[in-house]
Amino acid sequence: MRYIKDIKDGNAVQDVYLCKTKNSATTKNGKEYLNVILGDKTGNVDCKIWNTDSAGIGDFEPMDYVFVNGEAKTFNGNLQVDIRQIRKADASEYNLEDFIPTSKKDVEEMYDAILKCISMVENNYLHALLEEFFVNDKEFIAAFKTSSAAKSIHHNFAGGLVEHTLGVARLCSFYTKQYPALNKDLLLTAALCHDIGKIYEYSPFPENDYTDEGNLLGHIVMGIEMITEKIKEIPGFPKELANELKHCIAAHHGKLEFGSPKKPSIIEAVALSYADDTDAKMQSFIQYIEDADTYDWSYSKAFDGSIRMTKDFD
Repeated sequence: MRYIKDIKDGNAVQDVYLCKTKNSATTKNGKEYLNVILGDKTGNVDCKIWNTDSAGIGDFEPMDYVFVNGEAKTFNGNLQVDIRQIRKADASEYNLEDFIPTSKKDVEEMYDAILKCISMVENNYLHALLEEFFVNDKEFIAAFKTSSAAKSIHHNFAGGLVEHTLGVARLCSFYTKQYPALNKDLLLTAALCHDIGKIYEYSPFPENDYTDEGNLLGHIVMGIEMITEKIKEIPGFPKELANELKHCIAAHHGKLEFGSPKKPSIIEAVALSYADDTDAKMQSFIQYIEDADTYDWSYSKAFDGSIRMTKDFD
């Protein structure tokens, strides 16, 4: 199939894609048309169906796999596809693998690395808590391995939550060597648990959209709830240690305007917030580099400015 990232201005588009959204709209002249967003594992593209009464426009709904016949055009600097024909696709016409973006790294190897991080945690209570999640809870483990870390921007692929969590944990491990004032056990535990609520915040692929819980509560609140429930199963877990750990989770976005209900108030929470932000931004830039094909400057909302690849002077 021709992936969305490979579609260029003027290309004929004749293939199966996932219908992400479908909305009715009206032109200035009062004529009805449809706005449709199609997607695959490489991205999404905006589409228009101008002639909704055409015999070639079949019945379809969001999250249907659809076969489309159209043409790619550039409008106001953005690529869009004008669809002439569209219908629900038969299951024999597509492979699900084409619609599920996955980590380029081996998920099982990364998960083994997470287990090694857990082995570094010496505090009996924190170690037991981590084992409750990452060793004993089979349902959690299965969801954790297949979840993304975001809907967009960074690590927005299956296995992304494992990859991001490991990246943050490794940065935090380095921080503890560079800054001995940090409580290693507390910081590593917070790093490994900081995004566990995302297994409930996002729906499974290929949808990977916010769930009702995700919209109403968010992964920070849900993560703290998950930790609270597991702590109840560990006799004698110190209340102050539990509060410090939950504070790190609550404050890991760093600022109130970034979605944290609390700003970091202990040094481990500060370290976690910087590690989380660093890993997210680096991966976001890596994904930009992988998609870029020129050294031209591009505006990035994530970096609030213009960015480009580093030039190769060899």
